[in-house]
Amino acid sequence: MEIERKFLLKSLPDNLKDYPFHQIEQGYLCTDPVVRIRRQDEEYYLTYKSKGLMVREEYNLPLTKEAYEHLLPKIDSILISKKRYLIPLDCGLTIELDIFEGELAPLILAEVEFPTEKEAKAFVPPQWFGEDVTYSPNYHNSVLSQKNQSKI
Repeated sequence: MEIERKFLLKSLPDNLKDYPFHQIEQGYLCTDPVVRIRRQDEEYYLTYKSKGLMVREEYNLPLTKEAYEHLLPKIDSILISKKRYLIPLDCGLTIELDIFEGELAPLILAEVEFPTEKEAKAFVPPQWFGEDVTYSPNYHNSVLSQKNQSKI
């Protein structure tokens, strides 16, 4: 189960370069239901996500590099490329800050995953977070992959 909130940003943290990051590319084989392939650094996954906004099922299956490369030409949308910074919060949670590249630049989103819905609803975001877009399907990566960011 994935329980997450998603935000636009007012500004980036000053010390962003001090945090670890992953280079991610992902494409969608299907968007209803969501079936995604992802390369995160040198790891590869096939992911299924159910419908939902803040709460939804998510299953990740490992892929080999060869399987990923075989599936890559079969995606039905743009290939999303982004740099994901991992920023720890004092409460033990982690901000996943995505800086989109290519066709979706200059979009930047922050996501925070939670162990429970109660904690997600009680979350008070940092001051540098902007609009809460958790309940807007327009900011799901599967939707973003279908159109240019300027159309949002």
